[in-house]
Amino acid sequence: MDEPRTYTTSQIAAAVGVHPNTVRLYERIGFITAPERRPNGYRVFTELHLMQVRFVRAALNVELVHNGLRREALAIVDAMARERYDEALALVDRRIDHLRRERCAAEDALRHVRHLLARAGGPTPAEPLMLTRKEAAERLDTTIDALRNWELNGLLHVKRKRNGYRVYSSADLNRLAIIRALRAANYSLAAILRMLDALDRDASADIGRVLDSPDPDDDILSVCDRLLTSLDAAERNAFEMIELLERMKRLA
Repeated sequence: MDEPRTYTTSQIAAAVGVHPNTVRLYERIGFITAPERRPNGYRVFTELHLMQVRFVRAALNVELVHNGLRREALAIVDAMARERYDEALALVDRRIDHLRRERCAAEDALRHVRHLLARAGGPTPAEPLMLTRKEAAERLDTTIDALRNWELNGLLHVKRKRNGYRVYSSADLNRLAIIRALRAANYSLAAILRMLDALDRDASADIGRVLDSPDPDDDILSVCDRLLTSLDAAERNAFEMIELLERMKRLA
């Protein structure tokens, strides 16, 4: 019978496409099982370690942190590292359901936004709306702090009375309802600002495409700006994780 294949740290790193220090980090923090060592202290990795490193990359390379998604991925990695494969498989199944719910919420938000935009093109109310910040927050079922934060981030520019108090019009409320719907679905402030800017330039802009297409020159963007793309990638990675877990089970 052939001897099981072994790998050095550099070989594992090259096979997965990471730096050797990343492999050492995964060992140090318990993401992979500790390898045996040669008399000279060099690590001896096995096929199991290679699969474990691939697994960790699949679990963590999509940076989704909202609604417990990051915590969920770490729990799956922990179960895998402890070789509790059935537990890890159950957690991955649960993650796939979670990711699909998040995608549905994001898509629902887009549909809601399209409805709000269509409504914004309707007739102007006979009596102009003039609400205080508190009244606007109550109308939208959100908080004054949320409105203040959105304004500070440039999502809305509110007119003021002569006494300096802000007043919110029907158009402001519609814009705020759009912001609220997208924030509830975990779109980032940067993505929403990009969409609103695009709509200000062209009312017929494809909001789904704009939300999911970061400007490469925008230095405050994170991967979460591409929410739908990230959710799809995380689901694909989850199926890769299932395949790796099944292979690990066969090695056990």
